[in-house]
Amino acid sequence: MTLAQRKRVEVARALATQPKLLLLDEVLAGLNSREVVEVLPFVEEVRKRGVTILMIEHLVDALTSVSDRVTVLDRGAVIATGSPGAVLSDPAVVSAYLGEEKADA
Repeated sequence: MTLAQRKRVEVARALATQPKLLLLDEVLAGLNSREVVEVLPFVEEVRKRGVTILMIEHLVDALTSVSDRVTVLDRGAVIATGSPGAVLSDPAVVSAYLGEEKADA
């Protein structure tokens, strides 16, 4: 099986337990852009079924496209939480992830 197929099986196994909360830890890691695009509608479908998803992910565009709320950590501390748009424009987030120069621009 491909990596994408194995990840789908892992998520399907977790969903078979009918969870109220599903933790997806780097579920998109290692996938190519086409595979990422294919996974996102599946995440949306799980949400529509009433399952709360806690998703840890570094692919910010993918994460924010399926999120109502985002929390950003820097060195283990919460530096911002809220809607994706508000968090991504937060100066502390920009500074932590893009550097001080970008935060001042």
